[in-house]
Amino acid sequence: MYKINLNCDLGEGAAYDEQIIPLINSANIACGFHAGNHDMMEATAKLCIDNNVDIGAHPGYPDKENFGRTNLDVTPKQVYDYTLAQLEALGNVVGSTGKIVHIKPHGAMYNQAAKNKELADAIVDAIIDYDKDLILMALSGSQMIKSAKEKKIRYASEVFADRAYEADGSLRARSLENSMITDENLAVERVIKMVQTGKVVAYTGEEINIEAHSVCVHGDSEKALVFVKKLNEAFRKNNIETVSLIEAIK
Repeated sequence: MYKINLNCDLGEGAAYDEQIIPLINSANIACGFHAGNHDMMEATAKLCIDNNVDIGAHPGYPDKENFGRTNLDVTPKQVYDYTLAQLEALGNVVGSTGKIVHIKPHGAMYNQAAKNKELADAIVDAIIDYDKDLILMALSGSQMIKSAKEKKIRYASEVFADRAYEADGSLRARSLENSMITDENLAVERVIKMVQTGKVVAYTGEEINIEAHSVCVHGDSEKALVFVKKLNEAFRKNNIETVSLIEAIK
């Protein structure tokens, strides 16, 4: 039987968090920099604990105006500090009632660190200094995955239900046409292929290799709830088990 972890970016002020959480395995909770605040972190973490959903930190750049999706000219030290501060913020909220299982950078931080070794290393160093047992969830085949391997921390290779890929395995920039996949049936078809074959068709039309431990649905998407429901239905039909992140990376 195939297995996959289903994750969603939450605590960002979107409409469907409460309905989505019982349907996923892992939640990436915004930590107040690109979106969210203390109360939202607390409410989202409680929903996760009540529904036995793994809690993950979702740190981004301090840029709420652009939802953390605009590339910034940042130093590795800044990225380290941003990451550590947000891990600590969520850790303080979760307290003794829950546990942070993983960390997944958000938006521009995620995409810049996917290609930049110094930024990727800074994120991994912050993880090690906070809790070396955390799992880094990052783009399949990216520099973040390479840095995690080099520094010997656990990692989960992430794929996306609602994003197009370039031929090099990077995500097609949101500013370009056809970067988002809005047809839920196409999204499901692509995810099933990724899980079962380790392949995905890039925007250029060529088939590329991809490792899938976890599949992401963006919580701020209008169709987030539809995507999550459709994916779960397709997983059942295709004998794919949805599991915790720890199980997915075994």
